[in-house]
Amino acid sequence: MKTEEVIQAEANYVVQTYVRPPLVFERGAGMYLFDSDGRRYLDFAAGIAVTALGHSDPEWAQAVADQAGKLVHVSNLYHTAPQAALAERLVTHSFADRVFFCNSGAEANEAAIKFARKYAQAAGAGAKTQIVAFSGGFHGRTVGALSVTHKAQYREPFAPLMPGVTFAPFNDADAAAAAINDATCAVIVEPVQGEGGVRPATAEFLQALRALCNRHGALLIFDEVQCGLGRTGRLWAHQAYGVIPDIMTLAKPLAGGLPIGATLVTQAVAAALQPGDHGSTFAAGPLVCRAAQVVFDRVSRPEFLAQVRANGAYLRHRLETLESEAIVEVRGAGLLLGVELATAVAPIITAARAQGLILINAGTDVLRIAPPLIVGRAEIDAAVDILATCLAAGA
Repeated sequence: MKTEEVIQAEANYVVQTYVRPPLVFERGAGMYLFDSDGRRYLDFAAGIAVTALGHSDPEWAQAVADQAGKLVHVSNLYHTAPQAALAERLVTHSFADRVFFCNSGAEANEAAIKFARKYAQAAGAGAKTQIVAFSGGFHGRTVGALSVTHKAQYREPFAPLMPGVTFAPFNDADAAAAAINDATCAVIVEPVQGEGGVRPATAEFLQALRALCNRHGALLIFDEVQCGLGRTGRLWAHQAYGVIPDIMTLAKPLAGGLPIGATLVTQAVAAALQPGDHGSTFAAGPLVCRAAQVVFDRVSRPEFLAQVRANGAYLRHRLETLESEAIVEVRGAGLLLGVELATAVAPIITAARAQGLILINAGTDVLRIAPPLIVGRAEIDAAVDILATCLAAGA
């Protein structure tokens, strides 16, 4: 199909929940995407922080091809080696004792909500159902995950949602203390907010949440769907804070572009769950778990994480030294950075794309910079130079 035919077919047959630019991507290689007209784009979005190893990584592609020729799906009614091997990796490299697999970040957060309520019920606290979430938080689009997502534009068209959710201001420990009480079964927070404007939590805030959860017998859930698995330069974003959760959710980069989610829990949480309490037909299939092993083994290497930290610091330095009155603030961690502008970012994203650079937003006035974790200084320089040109032109 020609470019115009693809775009027209999408308009004719796909539910219109996205606004897409008029181009069709056909292939990717490393840091670059190529459209159907053969034009190359430097990718600083990574499929919304997903393609950690870049596009079509040879080791990843070979693992997927090999597994596809052996076994792809048998459902969770049966054991498979790739699922067990991936679970072992996640548990041995984290605070967790067990992991539940699913297919997306929203599903991972749905599981976390269910597990928290079942934990409270198993402890004999049936009325302990309240969940506290925070301003700017984004946890997914399914009904439970949407209920703890703050943005009214996402929630209100689908009301009434799940009851028992209280929102408090992000990074405000006093407000959190006022919201969390003995009826709270869980507190859910992103250590670094993504959709909410790339805003890192403060150490004092997360430490306060841990203390409040301990005091009131609530579970602390860290949503690391976007900020986890190397994105901040540490394997887990919360490691920078010295705070350990009871539950952690993962998804985006874990399988390098294939759909997967994971809810990591302590043994105390796992002990509250029984066969039949939760499930997923497609979750943790052999193919996706084999792909995830490749991603995890590469990203978890100390030298890989050190390179993410170094390149993240270089990228931040380049962004912070741009001479543009439009820039209000540069914030974030590692290779998840936000550039807040005094104006709307949509024209900048369009202008950058015209010059061969893919960027995405985090709200109306924040550029979200989230390249594949394999990015190097040459690509950083090229991307920042294009951004500088677009800012200077006023896009």
